[in-house]
Formats: sequence, structure tokens, C-alpha cells
Amino acid sequence: MNQLTVNPLTQADFADFGDVVESEGRDSFFINNGMAERFHALARVETKGDGSYPIISLVKSKQFELPRKVDHVEHHPLGSQAFLPLDQTPFIVVVAKTGAAPSPDDLQAFITNGKQGINYHVGTWHHVLLTPYAAMDFICVDWEGEGNNCIDHFYELSQHRELLIP
Repeated sequence: MNQLTVNPLTQADFADFGDVVESEGRDSFFINNGMAERFHALARVETKGDGSYPIISLVKSKQFELPRKVDHVEHHPLGSQAFLPLDQTPFIVVVAKTGAAPSPDDLQAFITNGKQGINYHVGTWHHVLLTPYAAMDFICVDWEGEGNNCIDHFYELSQHRELLIP
């Protein structure tokens, strides 16, 4: 069985795939008469095509069992997709760069610190959200419009990769 090592999520390591949405190490300013601190523009909502627009949704993810095999990936060619956790529980993201369907060797895996959200760039290949530590709720910011914005790629059984969590 091929294995995929899960590494801590950092802004630098995730930059090729999207944005890490977190306040740690980010600039801020005060609003609301000094009663709130705003960490401005931590990610950009990207849309392509006419008549498209950003939407905000709620996602309730079930707890996944480990070990977990990565058997497929998907990508969104017409808009970015962000997941912002409402719980302070780590979750795992598996990604590959934009382009042709990735080989299993192109995959990278990251674990959040429980306070980080992620925003996949347009076209970034990714596995579904992996929530092995608890069921979780997310705010999802993504694209709505004409066209197919979800392309799936399934791996042959011999290419499945098992997550290796340190």
C-alpha cells in the first residue's frame, strides 16, 4: 500500500494550492470603535465565467475513520472553494497542483491546527475534507453559476494511498 504522510499546515507549504485562513502571523486593524480586531482579506474568492458569483454555505462533515485511503480527488475549474471550521478541531486536507489529473505521487497532505481554514485556488485538485477526530461544521465559500464546477478523478485500486499521520 502506498502511503501519504500528513504534514502540519503552514501558509508557505500550502501556497501552491490555496490560502490558509488564519489570524496567526497576519496583519490586523481595529474596527467597531476598537471593540473588534479585523484580519482583512485572508483569502480571495475567485470566480471565472459570466453570471457566476460567490456563495456561502454550511457543511456538516461526519467523522471519518482511520486508517483512510485516498481513492479519488476533485477540482473546481470555475471558482475557488474555502472551508472555515466552526469547531476548533484539526482536519486533514489532501491536495495536488492545478493541471492534468494528478498521479498519486503528486498528492500532498496537511493537518490543520484546529483554528485554520483553507481556500483552494481555482483548479487545485483535492480530496474531500477529512475529519477523523470528530464530526465538524464548516462555513463553505465557493462558486455558483453555469457550467460544471466539480470534476472528479478516481484512482485504480492499486494506486490508492493510505494516510500516514505522525
